[in-house]
This record gives sequence, C-alpha cells and structure tokens, in this order.
Amino acid sequence: MTDEAMEVRDASAGYAPQVDRPAVPEGYKQTEDGVIPKGWELKQLCEIAQIRSGIAKNSAAQVQDPIRVHYLRVANVQDGYLDLSKMSQLTISRSDLERFSVQLGDVLMNEGGDRDKLGRGAVWRGQYQPCVHQNHVFVVRPKKVVDPEYLAFWSAGEGAKKYFLIAGRQTTNLASINKTSLGQLPVLLPPAPEQRTIATALSDVDSLLESLDRLIAKKRDIKQAAMQQLLTGEARLPGFEGKWRVKRLGEVAEMDPENLGSSTHPAYAFNYIALEDVNIGNLESHSEITFSSAPSRAKRKLRYGDILVATVRPNLKAHLHFNRAGGEWVCSTGFCVIRCKQELLHPGYVFQHFFAHPINKQIEALIAGSNYPAISNKDVSELELTIPPFEEQVAISGVLSDMDAEIEALEQRRAKTVALKQALMQELLTGRTRLI
Repeated sequence: MTDEAMEVRDASAGYAPQVDRPAVPEGYKQTEDGVIPKGWELKQLCEIAQIRSGIAKNSAAQVQDPIRVHYLRVANVQDGYLDLSKMSQLTISRSDLERFSVQLGDVLMNEGGDRDKLGRGAVWRGQYQPCVHQNHVFVVRPKKVVDPEYLAFWSAGEGAKKYFLIAGRQTTNLASINKTSLGQLPVLLPPAPEQRTIATALSDVDSLLESLDRLIAKKRDIKQAAMQQLLTGEARLPGFEGKWRVKRLGEVAEMDPENLGSSTHPAYAFNYIALEDVNIGNLESHSEITFSSAPSRAKRKLRYGDILVATVRPNLKAHLHFNRAGGEWVCSTGFCVIRCKQELLHPGYVFQHFFAHPINKQIEALIAGSNYPAISNKDVSELELTIPPFEEQVAISGVLSDMDAEIEALEQRRAKTVALKQALMQELLTGRTRLI
C-alpha cells in the first residue's frame, strides 16, 4: 500500500458518514427488506402454502387397483394460464390418487424449463376430475392466509422472476428449481380483502387480453377465407370483369434483378436484412453495415415494392413486402427478390399469395422428403399463380392490406395491454399503488 493510500485509510478510520434515510411515507413501514405498506407481511412460500411434488411416469411400475386419470405436464402449465388442448392420461394405483390429485384452487408451478419461465404458475379450476400432476409440476396448495389468484400473480411478478433467476439451477439448455428453493420464495402478503381486490383487478386485464386474442383469431380466420376467395377468383370484387390467367412468376416478374458484385467498394454503406430480421411479413430489425464488414450472403439490392421470399430454412415463410423509402438496402441471398413488371403484376397482390394455400402447396411439394428444406430462385420463378387484370389486382391487394392493418392494430393494442398489465402488477404487488 502506498503512503498516500495509508494516509487516506488512517484519516477515514472511525469515520462513519451520516446518511439521511428517506422519510417513510404515511401508511408504510420500514423493514429489513425495504418499505412495505402497514398491515402487509413478507413470508416465505412454505409458510403460507403446502408444496407437493408430482408423480413420476414409470411404465415398469406395478399398478395395484388401476385407475385411468388425466395427467398435467409441464407443457400444460404456461405463464399465467393453462393450455389443456392436449391432455395426457395415465394409469395409476388408486391408492396414489389422493396423494397426487390436483384440487380446486391449487396453484401449479413448473419445476423446470427455460430459465426465464421457472415457477410460472396458474390456478387449477377443476377442469378435469380426477387429475394428477407429473413430478416436474409442483402443486402449491395455499393456506387460508393467501388467495390462490393473488399467489399466481405474485409468482409471475418481477420480484418472483428475479428470485427464480437466482435460485434456479442451470444445466446445458434447461433450468430447474427444487422443492426447498421454491419454498423459500419471498411473498409479500397484504390482508386477505386487499389480496382479493388486487387479484380481481389483474384478472380483469387478463379477461381483456383473452377477448383480444379471440378477436385477433377471428379476424385472421376471416382474412384467410377472403384470401381463398379473392386470390383464386372464386369471388370477384364488384365492378370487375375480365379473364384471369395462370402465369409463372418468371413471366411477370424479375428474380434477383440487382446484386452486389465483388468489385463493390469496401466503404459502401447500406442497411442489411438477414433472414432472422423478418417475421411473417414484418421487418423486425436490420443492421447498418459496410460492404467490408457485411456477411458474404449480403448481396441482393432492394428497391421500394420488392418482394422478399425466404428460400432456406428455418424461415421458409418469412416473406416481406419491402416498403422502406430512402437509403441503400441489401438483403441476404437466403431470400429470392421478386421485382414485379409494371402494369403486369402488383407487388401487394403477389405478396398476399405467399400466405395463401395455392402457393404454399406448390412450395411444400418442392421440399417434400428433403432433410434440408429449401427452394431455389429458379423454383420461385416457376411458381404458378392466377392473375386477374392489373386494376383488379390493385383492388384485391387493397382489401387484404386493410385486413392486415386491422389485425396489426389489434396486435399493437394487445402488446400495449400486456405492458399495462406488467406495470400494474409492479405497482399493485409491491403496494406502491393501493386499491383500497
């Protein structure tokens, strides 16, 4: 240690700086774990609920007095809800039924899975009786001091998520939490009436999300039916006549009309679109790079209105109608770029075809039996589609694009509702905002 450092140490010895603690707001109290509302308690999960392990599936086990029952697996327990669309069944001994049965009001929490989903929970409402749970799903049976709905919301809150990230054990690609660690989960516990009020408020938001999900699914079904009729000529828009013709894409569009060559200057800067940047018609991200730092696959130059068709896995359906104006744009050679010939093929019309059955049926036939599903640019050029007169193509594209816009608006509303729920959970479950 240097002389200067020793002087600093000696000068500070015995000196304890006075730190002003912020005043505790009225109606709150200071605890070792922070400021919480008066009347609230911080308990471990094992103090307020019984934690029960499930039954291990063993085909070699001896079954006495057998009974066939429904069987809850990790896949059934999602974050805040149960997916019971695929319920398994299991034959067990009748003597094991009471021990492993799931009861009305139990909170189900997962023992393993992705690290950010450990402990995700949902309340069992008796959908199947009798029903048991596997050993990778914990049954948390609340005592009278805790409301099941409140506990399920708490397990999905930020505080619980942070705990699971610390307490979970990580293996190669999965994480797990044992019964003891789960029992040590801290739970901030308001009085019973306030638990019920908080759970009701958050359940109302969940109900809104469920209604939005149903509406989005309905709108998608309506659009799919409209595509089937409008893109095949089964139904015509009012005011349009004229013969439809079957054409190969290569007859009415150019494939990969512009590519960067090896002589491109290294300082050439552009926006680059990779396969993983596109998700079912949406450009979710891109990279700003120069030619010298770009991946070797960065070759296809783009113009406004081009159609990008993914030709290699894993994104065979990651197609994009490119509508960015300004700047230099390039995409990966994992896409085939379609540039429609003017007055022959409308970009919006052909783009919709890549989410419709006729084109996808042709693509599936091309990749059938392949261990590495992919199509070539030549395959794309030979895909056949039914084409009406140009003006009708424009009208059909407009109708389907309006449907897309309506679905996108609903999805954005849903995303905002999810964000609202997260913020509301953070406020209500910590007592920062009180509902009584």
